Amino acid sequence: MKPATCEEAVLRQLAFTPFCDRIDLAALCGWSPRAVHAAAGRLQAAGFAAVIPHATILTTPARRFHLTAAGVRRLAREEDVTLDEVLHSYPLSAHWRRLLLQRLDALASIHRLAAALSAIAFPLRIGWYRASPLDASFVLPGGPVVGIVRQGRASDRTAFSKRLRRLYEGPLPDALLFLLPDETRLRHARRLLGGAPLPAFLALEREAAAADARSRIWRFPSLAGRLTLQEVAPLVGRRGVAPVETRPVRAILPGDRAPEEQLASSLLKPAEKLALDALFDWPWITLKDLAGLLAVSAQRASQLVLRLERLDLARRVLVSGRRRLVLSDRGLDTIARRDRVSVGAMRRRWSTGPVDLAAPLDWRNVSGTRSRQLLRHLEHTEAVHRFNAALAGQARDLDWEVVQLDPPQRASRFFRHRERLYSIRPDAFGLLRRRGNAWAFFLEWERRAVRPVTMAARLAPYLRYFSSERPPEDRGTRPAVLVVFDDELAATHFLRVARDEMGRVDVEVPLRVSHRAAVEEMGPLDRAAWWTAERGRTAWPSTP
Repeated sequence: MKPATCEEAVLRQLAFTPFCDRIDLAALCGWSPRAVHAAAGRLQAAGFAAVIPHATILTTPARRFHLTAAGVRRLAREEDVTLDEVLHSYPLSAHWRRLLLQRLDALASIHRLAAALSAIAFPLRIGWYRASPLDASFVLPGGPVVGIVRQGRASDRTAFSKRLRRLYEGPLPDALLFLLPDETRLRHARRLLGGAPLPAFLALEREAAAADARSRIWRFPSLAGRLTLQEVAPLVGRRGVAPVETRPVRAILPGDRAPEEQLASSLLKPAEKLALDALFDWPWITLKDLAGLLAVSAQRASQLVLRLERLDLARRVLVSGRRRLVLSDRGLDTIARRDRVSVGAMRRRWSTGPVDLAAPLDWRNVSGTRSRQLLRHLEHTEAVHRFNAALAGQARDLDWEVVQLDPPQRASRFFRHRERLYSIRPDAFGLLRRRGNAWAFFLEWERRAVRPVTMAARLAPYLRYFSSERPPEDRGTRPAVLVVFDDELAATHFLRVARDEMGRVDVEVPLRVSHRAAVEEMGPLDRAAWWTAERGRTAWPSTP
């Protein structure tokens, strides 16, 4: 039954959807935006609701409302139940508040999706999950259940695959909506969902956060074309269930002020969140290269890093006589909890903290396995950082949008060739777009391949990769392979070896070869900086 007043409706909706902004509250409550705006203001003035500011690169700045302790008590009185029953029935306990604040960026996207779906399926009931593979569930009028799964930027392929397997082992909803961070992982999810036991629809999170029920953004796992939410809703069955998690034994009423360590998503501005993600992607980066990646001045980059340092999310360390930037363990924890990644696994791989506090900082004294490897090969790591920063700057000058710039852990690809599993492990992957044209590349910064046998071995994975059907399937476009050597002589030798190898196996690799001096002088996107081994021509992003 509809609450008697808008104020009651907002109070109850905030019990289901804490940290919702007023625009989404209006859609979910079914009252006008003006009435909801006034009702939320009255609740705040009376001390029943509080506000935290929040913004991401996907959503506009907003004031997000949540019930205070007084608001929770008022809800218990209005529903004529005990306070303990309210805390066990809604995500309002201290534990829930901590989880939702840590996932606030994801929460904002899911609220926006719920508001869009409410335009065609009202009223919508939302459930949240602590440990389930689902992030949330939407119960539509009449009982159909739609599960929501969001993959965060820090979630890797293996962890996401395991998450889907866990999902299939439990009770299933009627359909699934997936929010993915980029095209690469959307295509990976499509392959994983090829044999899913229920309907699944996928969209990029950045598109879903800005879409309404009529936006054509949702894709099938195995079919071409896109659907709107209006077209998706009739395809949802009525036999599924919303998973139910075990209720905690104790549910404590939260205080009115959350600890600062829970508020990172609220305290950080969008530019600071971009810097946080960049430091996670590219550990041991210099301030100059970070500024290039973020398209800001060195002074602005220093301001962003200083803000992260004040919140104990990042730190500057002196390595080989230069200041370099890394995330602190607290910064890693913030990203892990935001994207529902294991905090322990994150620290084991990416922590830059010392093993021995009394010993000097070098690669042997770094606790994270992957961070240690990057520091051990610091000259190579820095060369990759410098290349990507230069590419990002030149792309902006040429009016290309840098859609994606992936570090090694996300650039690796696995594929089958002649019934065996192989991989390519480039130093970076990039995707650029301008006026509807897309251009992708793998980067290999090569320092060790100096003999013909070694050069042939370096090229072999790409020969297998481009002889399979994976390149266009994985990237949506045929990516170029950029190979950069330290000196010109090694580059010319590699080009000769590559031509011989491609002729021997009759496989064309869209190869571009250069050396450090040429790339630094002309820029990564200047055609003149590269030699080609192809018989044909492929698109190149810069003008001749």
